[in-house]
Amino acid sequence: MLKSILRILLTALAVVILAKVLPGVSVDGYVSAIIVAVVIALLRLIVKPLLVILTLPITIITLGLFLLIINAFIIMMADFFVPGFGVDSIWWALLFSLLLSILQSIFHSVLDKEKK
Repeated sequence: MLKSILRILLTALAVVILAKVLPGVSVDGYVSAIIVAVVIALLRLIVKPLLVILTLPITIITLGLFLLIINAFIIMMADFFVPGFGVDSIWWALLFSLLLSILQSIFHSVLDKEKK
């Protein structure tokens, strides 16, 4: 439970950092960033597996690159559901998704190293 809360908070931190760096992404505050992190986690848990199954042929044809578009679509869905979060276009969502994944990997690896 504590590990999940830490992961959500680290994702929220990554959202705030990326919103400051990327001009096409905005977040109103830290509370909105935490809500964005929770919504993205829920969408990745519920919606992403369905989208992966439905788009399996195109994902296979593109050698998995279509998964990047699915991730960007999930970011756009989070933009729709969270009022304090905004993404200007699918391209900003794609870049945001890529950088968010990189930052999450870095933050979570640091978190895992501290526990050892």
